[in-house]
Amino acid sequence: MKKNPFCLSILLILFACNSKTDAPDVSGIGIDLATLRFERDFFSIDTSNLPVSLMGLQSKYPGFAEDFLENILGIPIADTNPDAAFAIKKFIVDYAAVRDSTTRIFDGFEQQEKEIRRGLQFVKYYFPEYPTPEKLITFIGPLDAYFQASTSGYGDIITPDGLGIGLQLHMGRKSSFYTSELGRQLYPQYISRRFEPNYIPVNCMKNIIDDIFPDQSVGKPLVEQMIDKGKRLYVLDRLIPLTHDTLKLGYTADQLKGCISNEGLIWNFFVENNLLYEADPMKIKSFVNDAPKTAELGDESPGFISLFIGRQIVKAYMEKFPETRLQDLLRLEAGKIFADSKYKPR
Repeated sequence: MKKNPFCLSILLILFACNSKTDAPDVSGIGIDLATLRFERDFFSIDTSNLPVSLMGLQSKYPGFAEDFLENILGIPIADTNPDAAFAIKKFIVDYAAVRDSTTRIFDGFEQQEKEIRRGLQFVKYYFPEYPTPEKLITFIGPLDAYFQASTSGYGDIITPDGLGIGLQLHMGRKSSFYTSELGRQLYPQYISRRFEPNYIPVNCMKNIIDDIFPDQSVGKPLVEQMIDKGKRLYVLDRLIPLTHDTLKLGYTADQLKGCISNEGLIWNFFVENNLLYEADPMKIKSFVNDAPKTAELGDESPGFISLFIGRQIVKAYMEKFPETRLQDLLRLEAGKIFADSKYKPR
């Protein structure tokens, strides 16, 4: 590999905070959205009469209660199953401290609901045929209930019943649950620093984008995987235009500044090392996976560098073809976007 660009330049440039002035007015678009605090009801069930309590929970949260127990907790629902009853009771006892912490942090959910509602207005504006979720369902799952989505990892989900918010992974980067020895084993600092409440609207919009356009880029050449990520991030920019780029990309401010100031050098690294059309997962995993850094680019670089480059390619394309609708952008072949963007940063 050739010299890494993050060691070639120490100059950083200022970057915009994405305070777009060209965002459409969506204030007149009506959105039906209600916040349901599932975790409060779940931790309040009468464990001495569990079958009746679970029936009441399923009645209030049809669909989601079963998903939570079976798919998040991994507990099969069976009124006569003593092992299931024991597991539910144990989870409630073991996670009482997490419940207490999230109750203090999320006494109200108005701000998050407001931001998500506004994001859904943009979803309806750009994707009018998409049935926007009508429920925000907060829950507390296991601390290891984390999955890698197309552009980042988190504990929030989208289900047929609504947007699910896993509060256990939004208690703030300094929470003792993440900084403890066990917490650090589960989540290194570069991941746990994203466990802030202000990532909730971002994760919700990312889940909606993945629902609209499921990721099918795995196994494709690096440049195509980059552009797939770039398309998602470009759409995300339009759905939450006032949200800072650091939250959308998951980079620190210094990492983002470094990417911007070294964009041409980063790109040349991929070109000179013949990586753009490389599809071998072992050869490109450093660029398409989350990590504290991209080792080939230096200690100051962010992991998941494909997010940044892919976003820049798509932005270059959209600057040349601004009339392209977001629905059409998502369907465009990566090769066409790459060729027509004529992306070649200095």
